[in-house]
Amino acid sequence: MPKILVIEDEQSVREDILEILENHGFESLGAEDGLIGMQLARNYQPDLIICDIIMPNLDGYGVLQELRSSDGLASTPFMFMTAKADRASHRLGMNLGADDYITKPIGQNDLLEAIATRLQKNLYQTTTQDLIRSLQTAEEKLNYLSQRDSLTGLLNRYAFKENFNRAIATRVPLAILIIDLDRFKRINRTKGYLFADALLQLVAQRLGKALVNNDYSLARLNADEFAILIKDQNPQPSLKSPLESSLESKVESLSQSILDSLSQSFVIDRQEIRINASIGSAFFPEHGQNLDTLMQSATTALQQAKISGGNTFGVYNANIQEPEDSLELEIDLYKAIERNQLELYYQPQVCLKTGKIKGVEALLRWEHPKYGSVPWHKFIPLAERNGAIMVIGEWVILSACQQMKAWHHLLNRQGSELIKVSVNLSPRQFQQASLGQMLDDILTKTDLNPNYLDLELTESTIVQDIEGSIARLNYFKSLGVEISLDDFGTGYSSLSYLQQFPLNTLKIDQGFVRNMAINSKNKAIVIAMIQLGHSMHLRVLAEGVETKDELDILVENNCDLIQGHLFSKALPALELESLLIQDRRLII
Repeated sequence: MPKILVIEDEQSVREDILEILENHGFESLGAEDGLIGMQLARNYQPDLIICDIIMPNLDGYGVLQELRSSDGLASTPFMFMTAKADRASHRLGMNLGADDYITKPIGQNDLLEAIATRLQKNLYQTTTQDLIRSLQTAEEKLNYLSQRDSLTGLLNRYAFKENFNRAIATRVPLAILIIDLDRFKRINRTKGYLFADALLQLVAQRLGKALVNNDYSLARLNADEFAILIKDQNPQPSLKSPLESSLESKVESLSQSILDSLSQSFVIDRQEIRINASIGSAFFPEHGQNLDTLMQSATTALQQAKISGGNTFGVYNANIQEPEDSLELEIDLYKAIERNQLELYYQPQVCLKTGKIKGVEALLRWEHPKYGSVPWHKFIPLAERNGAIMVIGEWVILSACQQMKAWHHLLNRQGSELIKVSVNLSPRQFQQASLGQMLDDILTKTDLNPNYLDLELTESTIVQDIEGSIARLNYFKSLGVEISLDDFGTGYSSLSYLQQFPLNTLKIDQGFVRNMAINSKNKAIVIAMIQLGHSMHLRVLAEGVETKDELDILVENNCDLIQGHLFSKALPALELESLLIQDRRLII
């Protein structure tokens, strides 16, 4: 029941009112003057106060003034009850904030009716206020959601466009960056949507930390694509070059900072994962007069960065020739073999005990007549989708085996040790039912000793169907070929499944090798991988070795083989053959 405070200095009147209230189920409190009444009001927070005007210590007007200025009590319903019935007293009380004014003497029915009316009005007002507050909260939330990405809390495409339009009005130089995560679809497919969503949230946090002031707006455009609007509030020539604006310098610096930040590992559900990104940028108004055109230009630069191998950034260049979509490349891909546009490059794999070349990895290149060199990660996914991978894959294995057989003749003539060739198998190739027979046919046709053919597969490829993978790998082993696990550490890295597969070599992904000389965590991971591989009686090869410091760490920890630019980049067959003839070795 409602709680009512009665402040009345006449004891008999106060007790009569309290008795009436208690008889009708109200919780009631009584005070003989204004000071005691205010203390009770603060302590018990009544739902209604009935107060006399003329009282000792603090009169009714003083109580009302103090009440209306008190936190938590200012909106408490207040009724004056007094024998003063003149109009001036009534007006003064109402001006101070009284809700009602009743005169003494008052009968029981009139008192209860006045109380009921006041409590009902207060309930209506409270309900209305609550409804208004709820509507305001809902409106604020709706406004927020209409401008924010629900997963990351970043601006959405609509809000990003509004920010761009406002920025145009300021007439300051602008630039747009579009950031796309490399390999995100693979992560989504192998790790699941919850893992991928958690990764996107962490990416959004890192991007936000890279933006240090109000010159930037950050948005999520779609699944794994983010955009940044950069405003140059104080355009000045760059310190690096008077011909380069400070905005261009800012874009370059920010792009590199983002790439460096995203290349650091993420930990989700105790699983460590690494990603890279590609970035394309464009400037307003040089590369577009509106947001759509500008974003299209930045996307073109982004695609060019991906073609260059990813994990890099590019600025829009009107002279860039880019297919409008992948359809043109798909059509040309079918004709690439017959037109002799495909070529194998070979990157040496070097023994760390002797410094000698022990093998080579065959890497596919496509020299497109219109678009120039198209890297494997640009066209292999297309080949996977349209089925051309079957024909291309067979060509790669056949060409690599033919080349290796020719080099074996050369090495035998000069009395040198024979080397092996590693060939990458894509997921769809690996699932091909006729792959085993095709390998057998190629080895027979080329007369290559199977021990010198090494098939490389990624972790995500072989864990899709563990039992089927084990059966296929065992068949390949029965032919005599070797099996390498490529990009080790970027996928599942589970000892429980590694022990089930008939592997020969673990290849440590270059993401761990790179900068391990200055990154103690990477160094510890690489050392642990070497020890793990050796404990399972496997060879260990480190990819992407580029510095002497990295080499020294690998030698010190008994890594078996390395591959990387420190010794040689991937070379055409004739250039690689020159290294073999020279018997070029790595100085350990």
